[in-house]
Amino acid sequence: MKKTIYTIVFAVGALFLSTAQQTPAPAQKEAISIDGATAHLGNGNVLENALIMFEEGKLTFVGSAMTKIARRGTVIKGKGKHVYPGIIAPCKALGLTEVNAVRASNDQDEIGEIIPHVRSLIAYNAESQVVESMRPNGVLLGQITPQGGRISGTSSIVHFDAWNWEDAALKVDDGIHLRWPNSFRRGRWWMGEPRGFQPNKDYVKQLDEIKSFLAGATAYGKSSNILLNPAFKAMQGIFDGSQKLYIYADGEKEIIDAVTTAKNNGAKEVVLVGGYNAHKITDFLKENNIPVLVQFTHNLPALDDEDYDLPYKLPKLLADAGILVAIQNGSTSNFQTRNLPFYAGQVVGQGLDKEVALQMITGNSAKILGIDGDYGTLEVGKSATLFISKGDALDMRGNQLTHAFIDGRTLSLETHQTELWKRYMGKYEGK
Repeated sequence: MKKTIYTIVFAVGALFLSTAQQTPAPAQKEAISIDGATAHLGNGNVLENALIMFEEGKLTFVGSAMTKIARRGTVIKGKGKHVYPGIIAPCKALGLTEVNAVRASNDQDEIGEIIPHVRSLIAYNAESQVVESMRPNGVLLGQITPQGGRISGTSSIVHFDAWNWEDAALKVDDGIHLRWPNSFRRGRWWMGEPRGFQPNKDYVKQLDEIKSFLAGATAYGKSSNILLNPAFKAMQGIFDGSQKLYIYADGEKEIIDAVTTAKNNGAKEVVLVGGYNAHKITDFLKENNIPVLVQFTHNLPALDDEDYDLPYKLPKLLADAGILVAIQNGSTSNFQTRNLPFYAGQVVGQGLDKEVALQMITGNSAKILGIDGDYGTLEVGKSATLFISKGDALDMRGNQLTHAFIDGRTLSLETHQTELWKRYMGKYEGK
């Protein structure tokens, strides 16, 4: 029996060791100039025939290629290509789960319902193959977020090319994640309950538990003579404005209850995640200055009597109402996060301007996450985190990266998947 156990452990260990990530790129040593490409700035603007230069990880010039200015360092011919800011993936457990069926590689959820003091960053695996697979589609940054429970824990923002979590961290412990209860739930038919939606009899009780915890955390922050409470201590950032409170809610009642409760208990900055019915209460959201991280657009309507294309057009409905909107991948699959640019492309198909759709995965995401001072748009002085595509990055036919950079460092676009693709393409093309 022992020999068998040792063999299994060794085999699993060998699997992970044999598929380690590409070596992270070294710091930028030489200036780089991208000459003649179409630059999509991530703020709604486009520069045709653009010149972009960066040095020591920072953008030093963003303007017309017709400008009489000397190109510095390595020159990349960009004619016919497109340049974009690095795409940002909010609210995902990337790097926390490798193989769902292997418990030892699944660290996205901890025991307990209210655990804001659990920090996702220290569990982040920078060598994850899932993380590595984001880069070929231009997804270069992410908010690493714990899952499960009522208050899941504390997220951090990282870039996707690092040796370890210390190297990857861009913004440490940026927010707390609260998953609001539903006022209605599906009937548990296997327990004899009727099928379909019915009132959640425990909703008021669950709401009171949240209010009680927030009140306790508020009181804890105002007292100096009290024993250490890790959960209450972890909440103090949402009261002083150093952290954001991300609330996951979809129904109108749930959204109003969640925002009202958070605001009444002193939360400075609240972000709505999901917001499936947010388009029905846009005046309330604007009044309370609530941005929305909308779930992925490749989805079906939740109810039979809803528009068949509601998930497709929801980001546009909110943007047209004046709400600050970004798109996140609400799917339980971390792999689907690589499709973020195509979710934005879906909204273009609903009539939204293409550059506004791009903002929803770049500039708007950075603003909502609080990293817009350095990331999200192509502007002089900001980080040179960007990529070059042969075509339209929001179209899966055009999203073909030739180069990608994080803080000016030239990334490898090889992944476990591309290596397998080349291996077997070589096999069959050789016949």
